[in-house]
Amino acid sequence: MFDFDRVIERRGTHASKWDNMTKLSGIDAKDGIAMWVADMDFAAPPGVTEALKVEIERGTHGYYADTGTWAEALCDWYVRRHDVTFDPAWVSPTPGIVSGLGLILQAVTEPGDEVVVFPPAYHAFRKIILANGRVILDAELVQSNGRYAMDLEALKSQLTPKSKIVFFCSPHNPGGTAWSPEEIRELAQFCQEHDLILVSDEIHCDLVYSGAKHTPTITAAPDVADRLITCVAATKTFNIAGAHIGACVTSNPELKAKLDGRIAASGLGSYNGFGMVATEASWRTGEAWLDELLPYLEGNRDMLDRRIEAAAPGAKSMRMDGTYLGWVDFTGTGLTPEDVAARVKDRAKIFASPGQQFGPGGSNWLRFNFATPRPILQEALTRLEDAFSDLRA
Repeated sequence: MFDFDRVIERRGTHASKWDNMTKLSGIDAKDGIAMWVADMDFAAPPGVTEALKVEIERGTHGYYADTGTWAEALCDWYVRRHDVTFDPAWVSPTPGIVSGLGLILQAVTEPGDEVVVFPPAYHAFRKIILANGRVILDAELVQSNGRYAMDLEALKSQLTPKSKIVFFCSPHNPGGTAWSPEEIRELAQFCQEHDLILVSDEIHCDLVYSGAKHTPTITAAPDVADRLITCVAATKTFNIAGAHIGACVTSNPELKAKLDGRIAASGLGSYNGFGMVATEASWRTGEAWLDELLPYLEGNRDMLDRRIEAAAPGAKSMRMDGTYLGWVDFTGTGLTPEDVAARVKDRAKIFASPGQQFGPGGSNWLRFNFATPRPILQEALTRLEDAFSDLRA
């Protein structure tokens, strides 16, 4: 029903993924392939386009009011897809998840407080923590059976009286791990024992593949609801990141009041109307589109893993339970991180995300966004095969 093989030319359209490539990497945009920032190269669900057309044709684009139907659409989606019940009264819209994280930090911590992060982890965590004058407390993940695991015993010895909050990425970015209910419960209990607020970034929750399952933190550990804020959005799922709309969800009225206070103090209580229309339409009309997208992405994941490991002997992709961001370890090639990066950038003309961005544990890894039409992915993989051809001689 949906043509995910269709190549849409995005260069020159204000698409950060493609139009920022030269500035950020030095790769000429006309020759390069963008596989860095986490947005997809597919058209959004038709229902989103139709909803925006209606808005445009009305011709009046004033302030957006009444988030009631929007919050209901969000809650209905999470009941259908994840069997989790959110009360619309728990929902605070924000201009995206990252800004929501910044607002949470301002609402419940003070400058100098420590924020626990499990690296290698989403690089925007690090940026927003430092930008708000807070301190990163790295609890580096360990590899176990080809996936990541948290070492909470090691973290316990790192905590100080300044440790106030945990940023948890579920499913994990960049590792793609869909955490088990037991792992989530252990983390939640740890937060309870050490009086830590738990922030669960679940923006990739809809992008999980066959054989894996996303468990919402509130489902796995309902007993910590009083110290839990869940961050959700439609933007990654339906490729509408430009809408800049997310939500922070908490059942604790005191936490919500603090967060809403920061939203008001920052002048962010008025929402992007087009973004609200697009995200509500996504939740209401996008299910069939998503159901066809997931097997396509799974095929792309499998192709990336198979061909990149063959192209660069010793390279190893972490098996992704979810997200569309391949995480590849080049340590086994014997090449230095600088050599790997140069081959990918200068020979293959591919802009991938360097592992160092994601903190400790990311050295000699690269993150590849494979949410692109298969003709583009095949071209990228052919280029990578050429870039590492001498290793196969």
